[in-house]
Amino acid sequence: MNIAILATSPRDGSNSLKTARYLQHLLGESGHKNTTLYDFRELDIPLVGRGELDKNQLTPAQEKLYTAWRDAQLVFFVIPEYNWITGGELINALHQLGSEDFADLFDNKVFALAGVSNGRGGRRPCLEINILLGKLISILGGHGVISPKIFESHETQHNLTPEGVSKGNELYEKAALDFVKYALTIAGRWHRP
Repeated sequence: MNIAILATSPRDGSNSLKTARYLQHLLGESGHKNTTLYDFRELDIPLVGRGELDKNQLTPAQEKLYTAWRDAQLVFFVIPEYNWITGGELINALHQLGSEDFADLFDNKVFALAGVSNGRGGRRPCLEINILLGKLISILGGHGVISPKIFESHETQHNLTPEGVSKGNELYEKAALDFVKYALTIAGRWHRP
């Protein structure tokens, strides 16, 4: 199974990237080595109203995101929480990619959502993106599913190193592993041969 992990924070040294690296590690330990991690620091999608994406003229960074997402059967969104809401880069990307030209990004996919906070948050951005993804799947005529299990990466800077290695919090590790296993189970059921 091809898996994409999208670390959707544009910040250097972000907690989202730490979490994405940790999830990639857990997936590897579960035997899923074909995992692509895309870091939104590379992203150069124009803001809505200031430009549009042309599927035939994507920049290298846009092509890298598009290819990783298109080729994946399971897509993890690792979403930062900024002042209790979703970061603008992900919302903008979904608006720009939420067209018929990119409908293949929302068809025959399983999506799993992880919210990242430096405090005790992370759920609300996942709920917001859940609604937006559901609408895009529906409007674009796709067939996809959003895994109902959300991972809330609380106090991320205290639980993970910059490389995405756990600092040993057993509750954090268990929650992350349960999330990954659940997403893999849903994807396995959705993508049965």
